[in-house]
Amino acid sequence: MIAHPHSGLSHPPPGGPASPAMPGGIPEEQGAGCAQTPCGVAVSPERRRGRGAVSNVAGRFEPTTHEAFDDGWQSLEDLPPFRTEVGEERARSIITRNTSPDVGFDRSINPYRGCEHGCIYCYARPSHAWQGLSAGLDFETRLFIKPDAPELLRRELSSPRYKPKVIALGSNTDCYQPIERQYELTRRILEVLAEFGHPVGLVTKSGLVERDIDILAPMAEKGLVKVAISMTTLDPKLSRLMEPRAASPQRRLAAMRRLSAAGIRVVVLTAPLIPALNDMEIERILEAAKEAGAREAGYVTLRLPLEVADLFREWLVAHFPDKARHVLSLVRQMQGGRDYDPTFGKRMRGEGPYAWTIGRRFEIAARRLGLQGRGLKLTTELFHRPSGQPGEQLSLFD
Repeated sequence: MIAHPHSGLSHPPPGGPASPAMPGGIPEEQGAGCAQTPCGVAVSPERRRGRGAVSNVAGRFEPTTHEAFDDGWQSLEDLPPFRTEVGEERARSIITRNTSPDVGFDRSINPYRGCEHGCIYCYARPSHAWQGLSAGLDFETRLFIKPDAPELLRRELSSPRYKPKVIALGSNTDCYQPIERQYELTRRILEVLAEFGHPVGLVTKSGLVERDIDILAPMAEKGLVKVAISMTTLDPKLSRLMEPRAASPQRRLAAMRRLSAAGIRVVVLTAPLIPALNDMEIERILEAAKEAGAREAGYVTLRLPLEVADLFREWLVAHFPDKARHVLSLVRQMQGGRDYDPTFGKRMRGEGPYAWTIGRRFEIAARRLGLQGRGLKLTTELFHRPSGQPGEQLSLFD
């Protein structure tokens, strides 16, 4: 058996024996410092300190797994803690297109794969399986950058065939996650978009977005940008458990204030709303965001595709054992009896009485606060291709 990269932990392969659907607790293994979870074996808390996932289940495409156990020589204690590692990914293009009717954009840019914020609910986690890595701790610690993203974007925008529409930046993984401080790919992408007069919508839960106000404010004056700040809770303790390396709730509100003061349109996203865990905060989150300068609001309910379902379940049992059964029961009520219903029109909002109640509460609060209605529509009329772009045909008589 081959040890899984990074952790040496293994878990039942896809299609293998199912773990208990609603475990009531996690029994400790004798002497191993690990615990049984829905995914298999938990990583020691000391090794995963400051991370979101409890385990590092092997990618769903991997043919082998390997389970760690105490051999009596304290071998598990010698395993190093998870540290952030960064690799490079060379892409042929940088603009990704989609045809989903559930989102308000048909193209996006994600300069990073994986995300150090470690949000346990992140729907992007399963994408790490395509790298042969885990959706668990690997997703948070083994990151990939696309170093030539700004150059690729310039080339794609320079094509005579390109037709401008709003680009979403950071729709999959956070474009302002901690490694952005070093690599500045998001900032360089924004510089290209500003140069071309191209509209962009940013989504983040990081205060680092303030760094780029010097680019965003002039774009906002032209109707080229809006920034969505994701707010899941106002409780710093809950935020630290769900999103261990993301900005605190108060830091996000402070970013809203600075962006709004600079004339940048701010949207608050209450996403995801998790039944019986943070959905009781809908009204308070919207009120705080309105006070901080938000002008629009949106929401998305919890999504648990593929590996995320088991990762979220074991996280719940580890941190909220008394609530786990209730939360998962409500999630399934909103997803047609399953962990996740990927059907367009249902996957983002759910269905059934509980989902209906969440939707009506959000609408009433947003309407009361003036956060509902048609938002600012970004313009494509200012798009232009600056002269002297790579590959441009020069005039014979200039």
